[in-house]
Amino acid sequence: MKFTSDKSSLQQALQQLSKVTPSRSTLPILNSVLMLTEDGKLSLRATDLEISQVIFIPAEVEADGSVAVQHRTLLEITSEIPEGEISIEVDSSHKVNISTSFGTYSIMGKPTEEFPSLPSIDEQQTLGMPAKILGRVIEKTAFATSKDELKPSLMGVLFNFREEDLLAVATDGHRLVKYLFKDHQGGSYQGSSIIPVKFLNILSSYLDDDETITLNIGENHIMMESGETTLYSRLIDERFPEYDSVFPKDNDKLLKIDREPFLSAVRRVSIFSNKSTHQIALKLGPEGLEITTEDVETVSSAKEALPCDYEGEPLVIGYNANYLHDLISHIDSSPVHMEFHSAITAAVVYPDKQQEKEELIMLLMPIRLND
Repeated sequence: MKFTSDKSSLQQALQQLSKVTPSRSTLPILNSVLMLTEDGKLSLRATDLEISQVIFIPAEVEADGSVAVQHRTLLEITSEIPEGEISIEVDSSHKVNISTSFGTYSIMGKPTEEFPSLPSIDEQQTLGMPAKILGRVIEKTAFATSKDELKPSLMGVLFNFREEDLLAVATDGHRLVKYLFKDHQGGSYQGSSIIPVKFLNILSSYLDDDETITLNIGENHIMMESGETTLYSRLIDERFPEYDSVFPKDNDKLLKIDREPFLSAVRRVSIFSNKSTHQIALKLGPEGLEITTEDVETVSSAKEALPCDYEGEPLVIGYNANYLHDLISHIDSSPVHMEFHSAITAAVVYPDKQQEKEELIMLLMPIRLND
């Protein structure tokens, strides 16, 4: 195997593959990147067994072949080399020789037989989707997914592709986001899948508003192609929680408040909250909104008052400030609406005016206030 490429192309590809290459793994081969030259083309591949990424980069290929090379070492040397050409040659013992105008370097590679193969997508359905819309869906939902590996069904976004619209739902058990795009033309494909949030976050970095993204969805995997990059992911094979029934029907207290002052006050007050619970309290009444917090461990407290429109009986309710902030910050317009029933039931959050062809509605569970 022998090829020559420019430093910037190689470095950029290795940086992109960093999102897939695991920092720690019980399989040492996963810390490597697979370099493959075939039919005069050079590709780089990385995987964590759940997500795989392939990137083609420009190169002058003199001999076809393949080798697995430790990703970190290759990225570090390409980052330190000034702009210019890099030649890489691999001998029969998998020794990788790197040549530049500044010096030569060598590292032992590994045989490619150890590197996991790309997943095959069975019974795949092809779906074209405007990148701008897909990016919007990811932006409005991905933040609400769970990081708890013991709850795998919550570590992704439920995509429900329907004949005339697309419904996306995400929850971590504390908050829930339901996003409906009303002008999606699903074509022949209709179905639902839980797509891992890691895949969606990586995918979002390749979205160009002017292009159409091709998604190939199979029974167990999904694949995306964009330019010289192909991204694969295993779908989450779990039952997504029932979400429609959790929206309360009897929330009789309504808060209407300007978005930016509300966000700013939550940020300021939360600085003084307990660093574990991030607990703040909203005191709602005819006189307005009061946001407070108190941390007995650090003997700190904060209080701010904001004007608002509030209808209903007075209410004091506690929230995790980070969760509340996340929900409000993902609403585009002002004012924001919040509907409550009691201090122990979920609040419904939504914008005063929905964006064109969209419907965004969110749910936030309260936390019990300290006495």
